[in-house]
Amino acid sequence: MNISNHIIEDFGEPFIIAELGVNHNGKVDLAKKMIDKAIECGCHAVKFQSYGLNIFSEICYEDNPDKRAKYEKHPMMKKLFEEIHPKLKEPLAEYMFTDEQFRELKNYCDEKGVIYICTPLDYERIDFHADDLDVDAIKVASMDLNNYPFLDYIARKNKPIILSTGMSTFEEIEKAVNTIKKAGNNQIVLLHCVSIYPPDDDIVNLNNMDMLRDKFNLPVGFSDHTFGTLMPMAAVAKGACIIEKHFTLDKNMEGFDHSISANVEEMKQIVEQSKRIPIALGSRERTVSQAEKNKIKIFRRSLTVTKDLEKGHILTKQDIDFKRPGIGIEPGELNNVIGKKLKRNLEYDDIIFNEDLE
Repeated sequence: MNISNHIIEDFGEPFIIAELGVNHNGKVDLAKKMIDKAIECGCHAVKFQSYGLNIFSEICYEDNPDKRAKYEKHPMMKKLFEEIHPKLKEPLAEYMFTDEQFRELKNYCDEKGVIYICTPLDYERIDFHADDLDVDAIKVASMDLNNYPFLDYIARKNKPIILSTGMSTFEEIEKAVNTIKKAGNNQIVLLHCVSIYPPDDDIVNLNNMDMLRDKFNLPVGFSDHTFGTLMPMAAVAKGACIIEKHFTLDKNMEGFDHSISANVEEMKQIVEQSKRIPIALGSRERTVSQAEKNKIKIFRRSLTVTKDLEKGHILTKQDIDFKRPGIGIEPGELNNVIGKKLKRNLEYDDIIFNEDLE
């Protein structure tokens, strides 16, 4: 699969996405600085999240507190209304970009030569980014993996789809993939993802990447929410075709995701190291490099004699030692040498050569 002429394939140099999300805190100038720094780090793409104020109406009875009672008895709904939503509503409204601001940022990315990707969270945002901005790829958030009508609508835009799999069962992922394919779109990348910020090591489960690759025969990447650079690098070693990592200019900045995001130094490490790992993985075929071959005679051993020996002497095991360099008879030939007669005198520590033996 290609995204803007970049080949997306497992076990190659991964496509690096700097997830800006809402780390721009609703400031276009800050977003542009983040784009510049992502380019400086070597990222292939930057990604935003796009939503409208209608995101708040997606919660049952958001605008009708009197009717909430029927849901607030449910512990999850109570938690949503009382703990989570109040913390999100005001910042999300503050951090929201308008379509025109996104257009400005898309144009800025085009001018700077970096790929602009977006996660649209409603149908209007899909239309705007796919039809108006003509983005190179659409990212689907984990929360929408089981929103199959939504996936069908995205798929029909005929754009490459990057599908995060956080919170999803195998059956849900399978249905999502089938929904996209049934709509006539086979341009799919699956991102293994754990929707915890940050997840503990024991639930990261990078081996799931192998399972997804085997079961769906699709390229598989990793959407990372861990601290630091270790897990992205481990994912590259597992063959990740895409690494998506939240990006910030300051981990202490006000906002949702700054603390688990890569800063400039960390993102540079991810980009640079992700280029080295596929090269180092190499091939499953066992080969010896020319550089190693050049060291063989220096580091390996030869058969040598443990004392002065005269011509005609029949060699015994006690007559032979193994010392460097490896320019003579190899140690593995010991049994073929024992019992052979010397054709010339040898002194202590002399290397035994085939021409020394009858």
